[in-house]
Amino acid sequence: MLPFKDDNPTSTTPFITVGLILLNVLIFIWEILSPRDATEIAFFYGAIPSNLMSFESVHPQPVSPAVSIVTSMFLHGGILHVAGNMLYLWIFGNNIEDSLGHLKFLLFYLFSGVVAAYSHAVTEAHSTIPMIGASGAVSGILGAYLLLFPHARVHTLVIFGFFWQVIRIPAVVVILFWVVIQLISGITTRAVQQGGVAWFAHLGGFLAGVLTIKLWRPARKRIRW
Repeated sequence: MLPFKDDNPTSTTPFITVGLILLNVLIFIWEILSPRDATEIAFFYGAIPSNLMSFESVHPQPVSPAVSIVTSMFLHGGILHVAGNMLYLWIFGNNIEDSLGHLKFLLFYLFSGVVAAYSHAVTEAHSTIPMIGASGAVSGILGAYLLLFPHARVHTLVIFGFFWQVIRIPAVVVILFWVVIQLISGITTRAVQQGGVAWFAHLGGFLAGVLTIKLWRPARKRIRW
């Protein structure tokens, strides 16, 4: 299933959502054009579990572990990595921004990313392999969307062999399908030890969104900076 838009209108312009997408894309272009090797960039600015758990740079970095959590959210390992994260942010982020207001949405996004980073770090406490990507923060957005708009319809491309069709699927189905994939992958693989996907970061960010989104919402829907 490949979702590409929803039927959930907003009443405000999603400045932060669009800004985050543009920033991620620009930084990815910088990664491509940088004279530094991609691995070097990841070790410089990625979130290294052993550093996060010790609160000091056991594996030397030019930024502190706290700062690396933020910088890691804006790095990606390839075009599919950044495209997938930005697609989901575009589909679901605008409605969460509309619900929270611009500033709270940005803080919620970063908060989800921090929770995601530590969800991965506690499962790989001694790892020196850096984690990069916006997946954890975007997962928080998905969790929030699931709780607030489970019945919204998502336009999804479904492929059956050589045949394909666009259908409108309830958001709860699209997002829970994503959750199941993360759970199965997280339980059955330890790919992060070989520089793979930090599945538990995705799940941690998602749970952060589900469990805290109502605490972030204003008592009355009045969008303010």
